Amino acid sequence: MTAPGPGDSRPTGAWYWIALIVTGLIGGLLSGLFGVGGGIVMVPLLISLARMDQRRASTTSLAAIVPTSIVGSLTYLANGHIDLVAGAIIAAGAVVGSVIGTNLLRRIPLFWLRWLFIALLVVVAVRMVIVEPDRGAALELSLIVVLGYLALGLAMGVASGLFGIGGGVIAVPALVAVFGVSDLIAKGTSLLVLVPTSIVGTIANARARLVDLPAGLVVGIAATLAAVPGVALAVLIPPRLSSILFAVLLVLAAAQLTVRALRTKRP
Repeated sequence: MTAPGPGDSRPTGAWYWIALIVTGLIGGLLSGLFGVGGGIVMVPLLISLARMDQRRASTTSLAAIVPTSIVGSLTYLANGHIDLVAGAIIAAGAVVGSVIGTNLLRRIPLFWLRWLFIALLVVVAVRMVIVEPDRGAALELSLIVVLGYLALGLAMGVASGLFGIGGGVIAVPALVAVFGVSDLIAKGTSLLVLVPTSIVGTIANARARLVDLPAGLVVGIAATLAAVPGVALAVLIPPRLSSILFAVLLVLAAAQLTVRALRTKRP
């Protein structure tokens, strides 16, 4: 478990726990809706509401993604929107990438970690606006596709360990844009991959004493409760509208973090 850093002006009393619950509810809803684990939203919220620094927010978010991804993936599976074979292949690369990402997290200064995260948000937002999802397309396996899945899993795992976002923010756009997968299958398969990825990353962070497990548990429980209605919304919302809403969400998160970064002096 990690203690607050020097720039971590943590709220006290009830507000701190309320901030964690609110973060979990919002992150869980968006996790089910977009298949991204919720970390892409939970990290900025933990920074702004719970006053965590980037590193602590990332590790806490990743811990919260464990139960959220389990419940979210099971809900997608019950609706027939998961490819188990593709998920297993991507997960193989993601587990390795998660170990690499958590090791990088300990070494990259917070200043650069913050700006790398902002850049990731912007790139994915642009990609989601450009890509036109095709609901109903299926995953097709071939040697090239298998190798592509392994590479995707590796990138997904690195992002998971480094940024605490679960990696779904990379997997969903890639599955839709590169592999031509249905947006619902992409979301469900992404959440399935997040299960082993977030577990491996959280174990590594716990061993390095980088994660606040009580905070992650509170956020995770709240996120889990909100994940199921998020999946229900994903089925109802048209794929194009879903992509645009996701892109807007990412841009808002990037803008909020940019303002905060500009106000923080570089060490």
